[in-house]
Amino acid sequence: MTNSRFGIAGQPGRRTPGAGQPDTRRQGGAGTRAEQRPESAPAAALPRRLAEIFRPELASLADEIVDEIRSTVPEYARPLTGLYGKSIRAGVRQAIGLFVDQIADPTASAHGCHELHRKLAQHEMQEGRSLDALQAAHRLGARVAWRRIMQVGTRSGLSSLVMSQLADALFAFMDELASVALEGYLEAKACTAGALEIWRRRLLTLILEEPPAPARAIAELAQLTGWVVPADAAPVAVSPPPAAGPGARPGMLDRDILAEIDGAEPHLLVPGGVTPARLAMVRAALPDIRFSVGPLVPLDSVADSLRWARKALALAEDGVLPPGQVTFCEDHLTTVLVHSDERLVAQLESRLLAPLDGLTVKQRERMLETLRVWLEAQGSVLDTADRLQVHPQTVRYRMRQLEAAFDGKLDDPDARFELELVLRRRLARARPAPERPGSRGHSGSGGTIGGHRNGSAGAHSVPIMSLR
Repeated sequence: MTNSRFGIAGQPGRRTPGAGQPDTRRQGGAGTRAEQRPESAPAAALPRRLAEIFRPELASLADEIVDEIRSTVPEYARPLTGLYGKSIRAGVRQAIGLFVDQIADPTASAHGCHELHRKLAQHEMQEGRSLDALQAAHRLGARVAWRRIMQVGTRSGLSSLVMSQLADALFAFMDELASVALEGYLEAKACTAGALEIWRRRLLTLILEEPPAPARAIAELAQLTGWVVPADAAPVAVSPPPAAGPGARPGMLDRDILAEIDGAEPHLLVPGGVTPARLAMVRAALPDIRFSVGPLVPLDSVADSLRWARKALALAEDGVLPPGQVTFCEDHLTTVLVHSDERLVAQLESRLLAPLDGLTVKQRERMLETLRVWLEAQGSVLDTADRLQVHPQTVRYRMRQLEAAFDGKLDDPDARFELELVLRRRLARARPAPERPGSRGHSGSGGTIGGHRNGSAGAHSVPIMSLR
């Protein structure tokens, strides 16, 4: 971005329907403002010969408008000297000159005039003034210009139809300038520290909308905040800090990271993914607070990734996933999937394990543990016996009972898959919940269990109940 003649950082233009509210329906982008805003041509239907009638009036009309503004609007009563005064005069000359130029050529570019009026409004904001004075100057300029048009029109014998068209064209033209000024004012206001953070949080909310918000809406709001829209990003689900514990330090986050820290479900959005350097930075910003990194996905899928990350965070806090400050959801997608619909899996478990309902609690747990390990050992009796630390004959005896109870289903690959799914879930739910970070050592990445990824339990990674 380049600096304006007032030292104001230029912001790509955008139409704003109301004070403080960006119009997220328009497309933002990297093009020039002239490309983003259709060139105004309010005088397109006027006879082009009118330009030659009004052009000789421009110099004196500009002086008359400036004098009227200075005498009527208190904020401009001071001498218009220096760069700002020159810019005010230039703004008046460019505005009335553009109006006449567009009578002669409806395709005449409004870009330069619009830029100047946008920067004048930005200057008003940076000086701590409201937009009222500049808008009053626009209204007054329109009245003075119309008064001169009436004088010239009467002298030139213009018809009432042409005069009516001139009135419509002039006031539409001035409305457009007022709209441009409002854009510039709001852009400058949005760049103040407090307002910018509000817009950034709104941008994050927009990105996480389901169904996904239009790309053009995200691009426009990103443009307003100076955020570069990435092709993909990784969300980070953050555990709310304890009431009396340390909170997050969002000031330590990289500027391109969007953050919502104060809500009930704090979260971040990291463009391009969480590299080791990013991870170190997030750790420093979230001391002693557990968080879960979602998979890197295209921007329109971030809401899904954040949902998975939140589920992984909840599973880590419940002890289903390994303890530690950081959990990488991508390392545990199978576990997240299995636990994504607890009621559905519970229903499946109830149906699948119904053949063992007649056993005592102790007998049932013993048989289920044998079945789980047998499935993990892919039907090897010797491996199952070794893992359970029982005699192979004990395993064979129990498996004969299980095969009878399940009536041949243990030979069905689909049935074995379903059984292993519910048994792994039962095992994970049986683990005690770990303490919060800070009360014991952290694992850097969420780790693995018994050398297995995706949250699957290895044979020697968890305590096995005595089956003797």
